[in-house]
Amino acid sequence: MTDDPKKTGLDRKLISLETPHEVRSWSESLGCSEAELREAVQAVGNSAEQVREHLARRK
Repeated sequence: MTDDPKKTGLDRKLISLETPHEVRSWSESLGCSEAELREAVQAVGNSAEQVREHLARRK
């Protein structure tokens, strides 16, 4: 995501943990806690697709 929450596109394919509104948005979108999101990004990188797959395997 970008700093502008109204922009979409490539930003929806990459997870950024730099700003609180992005962390909150991704956590809500993926149905996980901030800690789970941060662990998933650390484990598989910032690709939203890979993070989704990682979180799905854990459930």
